[in-house]
Amino acid sequence: MSRMKKLHNRRQPAGMEWLIFRKLPLLFIASTLIPLMVSVFARVIPQAGAMDEVRKHLTRIDIFSIALGITFWTALFTLAVGCIIVIIMKGPAYVADAYEMKDSEYPRSGKRKD
Repeated sequence: MSRMKKLHNRRQPAGMEWLIFRKLPLLFIASTLIPLMVSVFARVIPQAGAMDEVRKHLTRIDIFSIALGITFWTALFTLAVGCIIVIIMKGPAYVADAYEMKDSEYPRSGKRKD
């Protein structure tokens, strides 16, 4: 015997959640490569100034790139969770078996005394 029973066999049509969900791997790769390219591009271009200043500048760019990558990944993770929730919510509805409240304060009358 199944613990959950389907309420109906209706399903909502797929919407933008599947379009977004399918693009997530490409977006993940792009969100990884963009900050990486910023850091690589800063190293390829020759910098004028003292070595200490150049190192500080490159360190700032590296920190910015890491922060940008983590921000992109967090946004994509949030988007993926939202898509999964919408996909699950559009699925068939289930109803659990009724649970009788044997230790209810007022089991026979539906009225409460306030």
